[in-house]
Amino acid sequence: MAVDHTGARRARFGRLPERVRLEDTVEERPAIAPDPAQWAYDADEWLVRYCS
Repeated sequence: MAVDHTGARRARFGRLPERVRLEDTVEERPAIAPDPAQWAYDADEWLVRYCS
């Protein structure tokens, strides 16, 4: 007793899903927030690190 499920299969898998745009899949943002203190130069920093 063979049952033909062609109609149900075609209704479910008969067409491709909607396309997803690349803009909807990619998010660009910096890995970390910029830290202005990181680039601030301190001439006496070695005193704090080595003479304390």
